[in-house]
This record gives sequence, C-alpha cells and structure tokens, in this order.
Amino acid sequence: MKRAGLVFATLVLSATLQAAPLQWGDIRDGSLYLQAAKADTVTVSWQPAWQADANPEHIFLLNGQGQLQTDRPIKADEPRGRVQWPLAASNSDYQLEIPGYSFRRYRIEHADSTRALFAPAKVHFSAEVGPNVELYFKVPAGEKASLAGKYHGGVRGLQVQRLGDAQQLSLALKPYPAYWQFDRLALPQSSKEQTFRLQLQGRGKVAFWLDGSANLFAQQPGQLRPLHNSDGKVALTLGHTVLGRTPDLGVNLPYVLPPPSSYAVLDALQPQAAGYYSFADLLARKPGYETAFRSFYQQRYTIKQDITLLAGTGRESVLAADRTSHDGLDDWLNTTRKLGGSTLHYLAFADEPNLNYSDYPTFSRYFQAMAERVQRSPGAREAGVRIAMPASSRLVNGPLHGSSEKRIGLDWARRLLKEHGSQIDALAWHEWMVRDLLATRSYRDSVRQAANLVGLNAQGRPNKALLLDQTNLSSGSSLSPYDQETHFTALWWTSVVINASQDGLLDMLNWFHVADEPEWPKGMVRVLGENRFELKPVGLAQQFIQQHWLDQVLALDNDAFEVDALAMARGKQRSLLGVNKGERLQQVSLATEQACPQGALSFFGPDNKTRSAPFACEQGRIHFQLPGQTLFALTWSAS
Repeated sequence: MKRAGLVFATLVLSATLQAAPLQWGDIRDGSLYLQAAKADTVTVSWQPAWQADANPEHIFLLNGQGQLQTDRPIKADEPRGRVQWPLAASNSDYQLEIPGYSFRRYRIEHADSTRALFAPAKVHFSAEVGPNVELYFKVPAGEKASLAGKYHGGVRGLQVQRLGDAQQLSLALKPYPAYWQFDRLALPQSSKEQTFRLQLQGRGKVAFWLDGSANLFAQQPGQLRPLHNSDGKVALTLGHTVLGRTPDLGVNLPYVLPPPSSYAVLDALQPQAAGYYSFADLLARKPGYETAFRSFYQQRYTIKQDITLLAGTGRESVLAADRTSHDGLDDWLNTTRKLGGSTLHYLAFADEPNLNYSDYPTFSRYFQAMAERVQRSPGAREAGVRIAMPASSRLVNGPLHGSSEKRIGLDWARRLLKEHGSQIDALAWHEWMVRDLLATRSYRDSVRQAANLVGLNAQGRPNKALLLDQTNLSSGSSLSPYDQETHFTALWWTSVVINASQDGLLDMLNWFHVADEPEWPKGMVRVLGENRFELKPVGLAQQFIQQHWLDQVLALDNDAFEVDALAMARGKQRSLLGVNKGERLQQVSLATEQACPQGALSFFGPDNKTRSAPFACEQGRIHFQLPGQTLFALTWSAS
C-alpha cells in the first residue's frame, strides 16, 4: 500500500491467493469500528507526522459494550512504533480510536473477514492519503444526506457515483479565509437504500464526512451496515474520603464593560473564576482604563480568584521589561489595590511564552524583572496580588511550534521554579487540541503532572496553586462548528471539568472565552446582533454544572470508560455529576454505602434542556438508565 492509503490493497500472499488483509492509513483523527466474524488480530503502527518527539499520545480499543478493551500510551520518545491487539469473534463493534489532533500517522491492518467502518472527523482533516483512494458509503431510504469536505492543502475534490444507476456528482474543495468554512453537496434522496462510491481527488490531507446520515465509510460496499451498540454497564462506588477542593469554574471575560443586555447570559454562567488580558501599552496611555469593568465583574459575580495575562494591544504576546511594560504593570497594580475584597488576583507576565518568546533565557530575564517590580510595589500582596507562571501553551505536550521539543510547558515551568521559585505563587497553563471525547482523560494526567512538579504540602495540597486558566477544543481560530455550536461541546466541556477536577488538586478552570468574537467564535455565549445574546449548548451545560457544583471532591470508583463522573460534597449535601459521552444507553448503579437517600436525578440531553429522571434504590444502591450523550446530576443529603 502506498503511503497514507485509506485504500484496499490486493496482496498476493501465496500461490493459492489467500485473502488479503485490509489496510487503513494514514489516519490522524477518527474512529474505526471493527466487527470480527472470527478471531482476528488488529495491527496498529505509527510514524511521525510532525512534532511527534514533543507530543505523547494515547490510542484506545473499546469492546462492543463501550468498555476499555486495551489502550496504548505512546511516549514522546516513541515517534515510531507498532502494537497488535487480539479481537475475539463478536456480533458487536469494537471501536479503535485515533484521537485528534494527532502528531503521528497511524496505519491499521486486520483480516478481510472483519468488517470495518471508518468515521472521519468533521472539518478537521482526518487522514493523509495517496492518490486514487476509493471508499463507499450508504444512505438509507428517505434520508436527506449531504457529503461535505474541506480543503486542507491536499485533496482538492470529491467524486461520487451512485452504484444503482451510475449517476455521478462532484464536489470541488475550495480554500476559504475562515477555517470553519467548507463545501457541501446534497445527495439525491431516494425511496430505496442507496450505495455510493467516493473517490478522493488528489493526495495529502483530507477532510470528508456525511451529514444527515451515518458518517461511516468502508473499503468494500459489502461491509456497509449499521453499527451495533450494545447497552453499557457502569458501576460507581462512593467513598468517604475527601480528596481535595473542587476548582473554581470560570470564563475569560471581555476587556470592556459589558452591555446590560448581556447580563442575563453572564449571570446564568455564574463564574467563580475569571481570566483577563491587560494591554500594557493601553494602560500606559490611559491609566485607570480597567477600573470600571474589573470592579463590575468582581461586584456582580462571586469571583473568588482571577488571572490576568499581560499583553500588548490586540493580545500581542511578546513584551519586554521596558518603560511601557513597567507603566502598564504599575497601573494594573494600582487598579487592583482599589478593588478591595478577598479575591485573589494572579498575574502572569506573558501569554504562552513557550510558544511566543524567542527562547527560554529571554523570557526568564523578563520574568525576573517584572516579578521584582511587583514585589517592590507597596500593598500589592495585601491586595491579593499573586504571581503565576508561565501561562504556557499546553503543559505535558509541546506548543504548535517548529522547535516544540524545546518549548514544553512543563520543562519551562521546572526551570522557572528552580530559578525563581520563591517569587512564584501558582503554575498556570492553557490546554488545546484535545478534541476527542475519549481523550479528555489527558486533563487529569496534566493536573497530576503539574502537582508532581510543584509538590504537595502536609495537607496534601499543591505547594503552588494550579490554574488551568484557558482551555477549548482548538487553539486560535482552527474551529469546527460541529465542535463549537452543538451538544458535542457540552459533552466535551463536562468531561473536561470532571477529569480535571477528579483528584481535588486544581484551583481554577476557565473556558476560553465567554462570548464569540468575529475571528474566534469559540465562546459560551453567541452574539446574535447588537445587544442580543444567547447561551450556546456549552453555556447551557455550564449552567447545569454550576447548579450542582459543590466544594469538595469525594473519592469515587468508576469502572466505565464512556461515562465520566465526579462526586462532591458541601456539609451534608452530596452531588454526583456525570456525562455519558457515548451513544449507547448505560445501565448505571451507584453504591452509596448508606441507606437509600432521598434525592433527585436530572438529565441534560441533546435537546439542551434539563429534565427530571427516575431512579430506583435498593439496599443503598441506586440504579438508573442513562441515555446516550447525556449529562446527569444526582443530588441528595447524607445522613
């Protein structure tokens, strides 16, 4: 098979013409569903695409009930590798997950007796392909389906032929100024099931997908069939141990006083934390510019802590310790002293320095000069000012930079702590590009690694506050409307909140950012027009989360992979927040280790509405059925 195939290779294995294996590659983002008619072995191999030596990854294999069959963590020093996993004969589908954004090219091989269906990512490119790739897809009777694709500098068009009558259609893939723009082709509707042949025109990166029908593609038309999703089972066991605090949940707030028409949607989000930018050059020219809106946010909302990133106008990220930066910093400190109250105000001297500064020594010298100026400022610490570092682009993985392996956030943080540890109060970072629902567990790992770096005190708390002060599915404007505008975002954010909070180590978790902007439509709030705003699905999910958010994290055993859950407490109040990321129905049981409590169960589903749900309890074990792609919250009072 040629490099990056996604093609069926007819291999002569012997003079007897044995059945050839099916090969898929080079996959960068997508799911492969495998149904083994007889025992099989799936082989996964990988090679570097770019920056592989700065980016550890994880691939997963789930069984037909959504349980983790096996997984493979891939270290940064494994740019190439190979693994083989056995597949038992089954009527249900295994799910082999290549989470995007991936820095490696994955090739997958299995017997041709195993049915295989590929579900590509939407808008984001899912593979790198060679020339003359053919795939097949099916549209059931009566469905209004469309084929869509996006040009990523590789494949330039999609050619479609309906097998029943040889009708041909084509879709040119054009470059667009905005990442989230793409091309779409309406497929002919029919009263009968129709099978289509898809030809990818060109080679290189490719994004193609189906809307209005199952987004599934095969290498042979005979392998097309609906997925079989068996019900899943989730066993949760609540413990009594308090692991730590829950983080304050917040958003990055605008650099202006918001209009009164936005108050209702902002109130619904109930931010406990906030992120800001401060434009040092603007403050140097207009002292006191921030006083009005920072006072407004602090007085209107219960913001317990915030973080400010120093920058230049337009979020210019590289500053020097010069007169302009000093004057801007002094004005920020003056405004902060005037705010009063008990809010902690963390200050980071740069936005993602590991991505933007020329090298570590340059940033370290700048950090030292600015930290010394803060420490010399009278009353700054009494006003709640604290110093955070480095506000890196990603933590465990490297940033999207040509020399990423030299710019890993954890490494820069380690060096800063060694050189300036006594001046540092918090470790802050931004997390991007974890787009896959099954890969959100990486948030728990990054928090743990941050805690390991700063160490724990006698009470089990990190020696420096841990602030995940910006996160979203994608960095910059590399956005998909399927990511940002749909219920998927609600599932993703809830899963991130749960995983990042799981060990009680994190202090702050902020979504970036609160409202859509023309070049960055990645907010929790949609701007409908002048003075018109509404919550997007992720904003409605945030509202649901905050309604059930308590102060302490309780120990919880969870044997599921598709369902994430977090147990919380405040006095005698108890809350179990969870999310079913899969499409299958889950049979959930919770052992509370006490007599059946009086409580309430709420669901938040794909219709973006909250509804009450029934549950049963017997001998201290609660049972309920959890629909696919649904948030849930169970609340009760401990005896």
